[in-house]
Amino acid sequence: MSVLVTGGAGYIGSHVVRLLQNRGEKVVVVDNLSNGVQQRIGDAALVQIDLASESATKTLVETMLEHKVTAVIHFAALKQVGESVARPEWYFQQNIGGLANLLTAMHESNVDRLVFSSSAATYGMPDVPSVSEDIVCEPINPYGQTKLIGEWMVANAATAWGLRGANLRYFNVAGAGSPELADTAVANLVPIVFAAIRSGQSPKVFGTDYPTADGTCVRDYVHVTDLAEAHLSALDYLDREHRSHTTFNVGTGQGSSVFEVLEQIRQTTGIKFEADLQPRRPGDPPSLAADVTRIRETLGWSASRNLKDIIESAWAATS
Repeated sequence: MSVLVTGGAGYIGSHVVRLLQNRGEKVVVVDNLSNGVQQRIGDAALVQIDLASESATKTLVETMLEHKVTAVIHFAALKQVGESVARPEWYFQQNIGGLANLLTAMHESNVDRLVFSSSAATYGMPDVPSVSEDIVCEPINPYGQTKLIGEWMVANAATAWGLRGANLRYFNVAGAGSPELADTAVANLVPIVFAAIRSGQSPKVFGTDYPTADGTCVRDYVHVTDLAEAHLSALDYLDREHRSHTTFNVGTGQGSSVFEVLEQIRQTTGIKFEADLQPRRPGDPPSLAADVTRIRETLGWSASRNLKDIIESAWAATS
């Protein structure tokens, strides 16, 4: 098998590249290196392009044919909720345009297997403690909208020309499989808190009046290595003749509040700090935790690492 990984030099993508290499697969990485690090991908071939550019489809077709690509795992996308609210047109141009170019190239190159990096942001603000894949999706920010549209595009390609697709709806990803694959972007809660406490500042908490046990947002935190393993399970699933589902939650099935994450960081690092309490940000749902029944029963995958493992691995990788 030869697997093309878009965004493969990024945080999550590089963990998947590493696992693919460990099991002997040929890997080709497509990445514009805006957030990616070339050293993360080992001996994988690198094609540096912007997926949303006018020339991307032609380059992708050439790459797929040259490397005899048989499957694609698609990570490359913009992913910050607040930024998507401020710059919605850019998010649609990049996330939808990039996927359209990729699917066009796959069709032209006869590559019919795709694992799509989706998001729990597709759900919006469901009024249930545990979110199943069957809940009607009502995303509340442009980022989530682009991911839901991406899933529609995968479904349309399946109908039109036989694409075999699997959508993985991530919940909150953190941790590190090894130090060289650490999350270098200070954009998610755990690295943001680390950066703040290392500089002697109080990490900001946005919203303490949500309808949750302690007033802060609750999220399902999944270890990045668990998530990477889920991608390989999904990739193998696409080889099955009969596939009962195309969309899967990837999480632990349990939520942790922002305050609970901060407390685990205090315990792991031994650093005592106070939080800087701020008003809510636009577009943040109060609580999102995954119902992981489907992925466990269909793919045989379940998370094996908890919040303590996540924080300890992330801290060790950046210390």
